Amino acid sequence: MAKKRSEAEQQIAELLQTAKKSLRLSVAFLSRLDGTTQHLEVVETSIPFLFQEGYQQQQDVTLCQAILDRKLPPVIPDLKAFPEAMKLPAARMPRLRSYVSVPVVLSDGALYGTFCAAGLTTDKELTKRDKALMDVLASAASVIIEPEVRAQARRSKIEARIDPVVAAGGPVVVLQPIVDLATGDRVGAEALSRFPAAWGKAPDVCFAEAHSIGRGHELELLALERAAAHLPRVDGYIAMNVSPATLLRPECGELLGRLPLDRVLLELSEHDQVEDYAALDAVLAPFRAAGMRLAIDDVGAGFSSLRHIVVTSPDVIKIDRSIVSGLDTDLVLTTLVRSLVGFGHANQLRVVAEGVETGAEAAALRSLGVDYGQGWYHGRPVAPELLGVATTARVPEQELLPTR
Repeated sequence: MAKKRSEAEQQIAELLQTAKKSLRLSVAFLSRLDGTTQHLEVVETSIPFLFQEGYQQQQDVTLCQAILDRKLPPVIPDLKAFPEAMKLPAARMPRLRSYVSVPVVLSDGALYGTFCAAGLTTDKELTKRDKALMDVLASAASVIIEPEVRAQARRSKIEARIDPVVAAGGPVVVLQPIVDLATGDRVGAEALSRFPAAWGKAPDVCFAEAHSIGRGHELELLALERAAAHLPRVDGYIAMNVSPATLLRPECGELLGRLPLDRVLLELSEHDQVEDYAALDAVLAPFRAAGMRLAIDDVGAGFSSLRHIVVTSPDVIKIDRSIVSGLDTDLVLTTLVRSLVGFGHANQLRVVAEGVETGAEAAALRSLGVDYGQGWYHGRPVAPELLGVATTARVPEQELLPTR
């Protein structure tokens, strides 16, 4: 059974039908040339038993390659008139006798393949005018092909980066301390993924690119495994990031089921869309009942956090660094943080400020009643053995929330 054509392939087929009908030949096809092999990708033919989509042949013995090498003209009314053509397999099987082939070139000048039409009999009426038609059709085909070519090139590039990381067990995971702003003591740490510096990409971009090619869940789960591996090596709780979509996968539930959940704070970013809150709640419920705490990350950075908070009833909200930076000298940011703290405490939520980089910011956050701080001022992300001792081994319970 022939595979169903994609929308792009169907558009190419319509161009080939035009070529086949206009030139009154038996077959028209689009071929991809990869340097060693010719692949017949889309075929329109009156003799399907001789020409089939997916057929491959050695590129250097094809009529198309001989035409690209200028050993043969692009329009051949009668192959028998060209000894060079008669040496090639196509002159014997399927015994082609007329042929037109033009290159398919992408916008950057790269050769994709060829746009061809062929007949089993000679056709003295084939002329340069027919080549002009094929050139126009080939140009139209290149416009249709290019987005998929670019997408595949992007996918290959991303996979070439990701594959070694996956083979190594996932990204490197470091821990950044989270401290009690009132005492300065460490209470926990957030697990942060680190990818090769040569990539020049932030971790969230790396995960987003992986998701864009269907490898994001795989990468996230490996990062969670590596974060979980730090639990026996440090005290205090560890905050672990996961997207809602990955959280819904059975593999994630299996992983969480193996952890000491009273030491896990699971962070959901407010940037990540939730398709089904009921399904998310159903997955989280048994783990939260077993002691796991839930945090909404990046609060204030977008517009979906309040819905996340209202629907998921988290234990912790984490104020985004964009609101924390410069807080000590910005009345608007101060007012916003005060409102978030009031909202959080009124709903029995702990409040963590991210991106704290100066003592002045830390003091301002403390005066506003923010519970915990995280950022370079309190400590950079480090290997677990470099963390200081935590004052508590568990995620603070809601009922222990201090009155400020």
